[in-house]
Amino acid sequence: MAVGSLRSGDPYGPGRPEYGPGLPRPTGLLDVLSVAAVALDSQGRIVFWTPQAEDLFGYPAEEALGEYAARLLVHPDHLKAAVSLFTEVLETGQSWAGAFPVRHKDGSSRLMEFRSMRLMDDVGDIYALGIVADHTMLQRVETDLALCERLINQSPIGLALLDPDLRYLLVNPALERIDGIPAEEHIGRHLREALPLPDIDSVESALRQVLTTGTPLLDQYHVGRPPADPEREHAWSLSFYRLEDHGGRVLGAATSVVDVTERHRAAAEADRARRRLALIADASARVGTSLEVERTAHELAEIATPVLADVVAVDVLDSALALRRSRRPDNGPELFRALALEAAHPTVALRAADPLGDLAAYDGDRLVTLCVHTARPVLVPRVGAHDLSRIARNAEARDLLAQAGVHSYLVVPLIAHGEVLGAFDLKRTRNPLPFDEDDVVLATELAGRAAVAIDNARWFQSVRNTALTLQRSLLPDHAPHHTGLELASRYQPAQATSEVGGDWYDVIPLSGERTALVVGDVMGNGIDAAATMGRLRTATCAYADLELPPAAVLQHLDKITCDLEHYIVTCLYGVYDPHTRRCEFANAGHMPPALVHSGHAATLLELPPAAPLGVGGIPFETTTVDLAAGDLLVLYTDGLVETRRHPIDDRLGVLLGFLDEPHRPLEETCDLLLHGLRHPDDHDDVALLIARAL
Repeated sequence: MAVGSLRSGDPYGPGRPEYGPGLPRPTGLLDVLSVAAVALDSQGRIVFWTPQAEDLFGYPAEEALGEYAARLLVHPDHLKAAVSLFTEVLETGQSWAGAFPVRHKDGSSRLMEFRSMRLMDDVGDIYALGIVADHTMLQRVETDLALCERLINQSPIGLALLDPDLRYLLVNPALERIDGIPAEEHIGRHLREALPLPDIDSVESALRQVLTTGTPLLDQYHVGRPPADPEREHAWSLSFYRLEDHGGRVLGAATSVVDVTERHRAAAEADRARRRLALIADASARVGTSLEVERTAHELAEIATPVLADVVAVDVLDSALALRRSRRPDNGPELFRALALEAAHPTVALRAADPLGDLAAYDGDRLVTLCVHTARPVLVPRVGAHDLSRIARNAEARDLLAQAGVHSYLVVPLIAHGEVLGAFDLKRTRNPLPFDEDDVVLATELAGRAAVAIDNARWFQSVRNTALTLQRSLLPDHAPHHTGLELASRYQPAQATSEVGGDWYDVIPLSGERTALVVGDVMGNGIDAAATMGRLRTATCAYADLELPPAAVLQHLDKITCDLEHYIVTCLYGVYDPHTRRCEFANAGHMPPALVHSGHAATLLELPPAAPLGVGGIPFETTTVDLAAGDLLVLYTDGLVETRRHPIDDRLGVLLGFLDEPHRPLEETCDLLLHGLRHPDDHDDVALLIARAL
């Protein structure tokens, strides 16, 4: 028996036969399975090793041939079972089939499927031959075949396979029912013999195009009279696909046939309804994602383009934005603010619209004004010249709309809680269909959802602006320069809430040209927190005027805070003397200030630990810091550095990193810290006070 490794690019070797009518081309299934052959002599040494074995096991022939298979391919845990199977095959001559784990060259264990048998050569020597394939691959192929068979036989869609000459190779039961011809009468027949379509020539041409290009053709509608029902015309939807083997050889074509006679008219309407429902569902997810009026209006315009209209505008009444609710005149003008504008394609109609953010007055005879006065949609299915004059804001805009080809118009009021907020303006230019009552219903639904979001956003913005105004009114106005100090400060409210916070800072002039520097934080938010902050700030100013040491000031503030219900306050109080260049600090549970000595890296000032104000009975200590000209002190509340995503030590390190240039203008340093450390989703406000010794 000649043994060794077969290595040839031609599976037939030299003298391979030519293909002909009596010798069909090979399939590619064996290549997909990558079936390998391995032969062992009676001692278990490898004497035959195919290239596929190298692919499966990782060992080239020169490394495998002559080696003991058990030592090379079997894990020690499986050695006993492998030897037993090998012995059984050689001694009994019975073949063995099954799956067995094999050790790959890379050290991994892989499950292989074997067909093992005994061989004998012409001199009586015995060998064991193993035909091997990857077990997982075989399982997948087996599952795919079973799935394909089930899908084909149980599919309600007619399916057929045709050879390259367009003769039937296979049909499923559904196709038998559709064309009324048994499966056995399909096989071998030409397509035109079984599919009696008037345009069979075009069907054949389409199939040959698919066979040539490989590009599928889908949903080709055709009408004919099947043999099972020759008295009535049937409508079919045909789809064609090219079939190829693993090597890319064209096997034929697959055809799917769907009988759409009963529902092809209803399908168009159902599809339209599905698109509308999908649009409403999409609007529920995409409109009103933020508490910003402009963004909400933009989301509404985006969602309606181009599904509902080619050009969309959202205009809100200026009185609604200002929260002024008044009785609407029957025919007077209205003042709109343009908040959103979208177009499905470039069009001059955009130039006819009001610029975003601008106010525009529309007379009482304009359709958009009529819409908000009546709180009802205004529909113009087919727009004429007179209609354009009532749609556009002026003659120039009217001409632009005519040039853009606006042929249908719809405007729907934005109504929330019984109040008209503005108008949802829709125009069609390229879409040939006019707006109809279904479009009115859909646009009204979209406008209603968006109006509630816009209403929430405008009230949120109003409350937030009021809260911010109140908070800022409680903060001090101070000169940027005190004796021996240059100062800069910021207050920034929480980005993710409209409630008032309790953070504050203060700069208090004292006798002897000294200056008190204060930063504090009342835990919590709301009007009560702001009121508590105001009381403590007032008390701090009063105690500062008594020339008390910082620790004594905090001791008095602690007593006041204890009398307040449910409030804990952190506070950092310092007094700077420009004559001694010393700053005395006392801390009540607050974040440590950052200190930058000229020519040195920024550090956190080490202060004795102390409880917050309101705990009661805990003494406070005073720490003295010497400053030189150019030294920098940064006092801040925890909202600057604390997040829900990062450790506080890391954030403090980032803060110090931003203070690498102590000679930077203080206003720039404030902006740098807020921009670099704050996040739009932060739920806490920030007070920041920076002082530079002069």
